[in-house]
Amino acid sequence: MSNNDLNTLPSCGDFDFRIARDGTWFYRGSPIGRKPLVRLFSTVLRRENDGSYWLVTPVERGRITVDDAPFVAVEMNVTGHGRDQKLSFRTNVDDWVTADEAHPISLRQDESGAPSPYIRVRGELDALIARPVFYDLVDLAETSETAAGAELGIWSGGRYFPLGEVPRNEASDAGVA
Repeated sequence: MSNNDLNTLPSCGDFDFRIARDGTWFYRGSPIGRKPLVRLFSTVLRRENDGSYWLVTPVERGRITVDDAPFVAVEMNVTGHGRDQKLSFRTNVDDWVTADEAHPISLRQDESGAPSPYIRVRGELDALIARPVFYDLVDLAETSETAAGAELGIWSGGRYFPLGEVPRNEASDAGVA
């Protein structure tokens, strides 16, 4: 369903749903404990061009609150090596996605200034890559020299994803000039 189609559905206004940064879904302030129900809701989740999140059924739609990203990547599977490597991520709602051109890995800074890694799951919906999974990702990364200095990055699905600059003292320690 395109964003134009979303706008033709009757809006029920704001639904009292919230997705926390850790991937927990809440309804009216209480966590939803039934994973199959959360998974069902996740299948009708959409994001509009203005950044708002909506639960969309064939007959109606309602806006919800998402603290950060609607999903969390909680597991990573690695196949292959180097440029032929494929990194697949399992989300908290058991969707699997492989990092590639259509599902890029990106980094943003969180409120404390620390890097927060994300992977595109579908449409405009991202998953925050959980900190332990990000550490595993960084362990697989390689350092390369760019015009701006040393950079850490990873290959998956035939695409290179930069993970961030390597501070000069660490680049020297790693053997990068």
